[in-house]
Amino acid sequence: MPTSHLTPYTEPPADPYHEPRRANCPWCGGKRLRTRVRSAARGRRLAPGAYTVDRCRDCGHAFQNPRLTPEGLAFHHLAFYAGHLEGFADRALSDRAVRRRHLAAARTVLALAEPESWLDVGTGHARFPETAREVFPYTSFDGLDATPRVEQALRAGRIEEAHVGDLTNPWILPRLYARYDVVSMFHHLEYTPDPRAELRAALTVLRPGGHLLLELPDPRSVFGLLLGRWWLPYGQPRHLHLLPLGNLCRELEVLGCTILAKDRRPAHIPYDLSAAVSLFLARVPRPLRALLSPLVSAASALDHALAPVLRRTPFANAYRIIARRT
Repeated sequence: MPTSHLTPYTEPPADPYHEPRRANCPWCGGKRLRTRVRSAARGRRLAPGAYTVDRCRDCGHAFQNPRLTPEGLAFHHLAFYAGHLEGFADRALSDRAVRRRHLAAARTVLALAEPESWLDVGTGHARFPETAREVFPYTSFDGLDATPRVEQALRAGRIEEAHVGDLTNPWILPRLYARYDVVSMFHHLEYTPDPRAELRAALTVLRPGGHLLLELPDPRSVFGLLLGRWWLPYGQPRHLHLLPLGNLCRELEVLGCTILAKDRRPAHIPYDLSAAVSLFLARVPRPLRALLSPLVSAASALDHALAPVLRRTPFANAYRIIARRT
């Protein structure tokens, strides 16, 4: 079974916010790395050092290199990223559009099974379980998230059980062993330090014959090539891994899954141009930012106008996989 390649490193840590820089791909171990994104820091107030995304020429896996330490991730989350761009995808869509996306994702499972229990990993405020209950009124929905948002969702009645932490946590995983008919992860794996360990944990909490529903950004999207550092799915500094569709399908098959569906069209989110403009404006002086802010609305309108066509082309920025644990 493939395992993550953890060594060697090329240099010692430069600061407490970064791990040592890798010399090989964490997915396949290949050493033919090419830098896709590099950004210098704008000062310690906003970012602890620079960040870089490398891509493996052997398998196409893209990853943060060097990776931020937990302290570095916490710094970014609290001081900058969470307050400005977290949830941009939801803001780029109307509440109605988000609901439609959630309903469509739930209905893909309806054609395969009628689950008794469902765990949504990385659920946040549990908006997906809340909407999916319209399709599955007799399903018990639970949520897991690394933040206290999942407890707020429990108090709001959107889920029946709330689990705070990581799915791979040895205190959490045994309690959820083989409890669920469906496990969903929407734009979650890119945040995890070890996507393979996360997938194994997801299959551990699935019952035999259960289904895994995944949505991830696609690092092979043409928008990623054209927009570079301004492409939101690079998600620096919090996105640690971007997995190509083929790599993830092969890994799932190695883990004993059958791939039932894979598609880019329904997973595409129309936000590439508007997010790029927003990222750019965040770096310009405030008076100029206010003057140029209408560009965000114009870019958003263009994103939505082009979406029906782009989602059917290599410009699609995400993909969806449904797999069955066999």
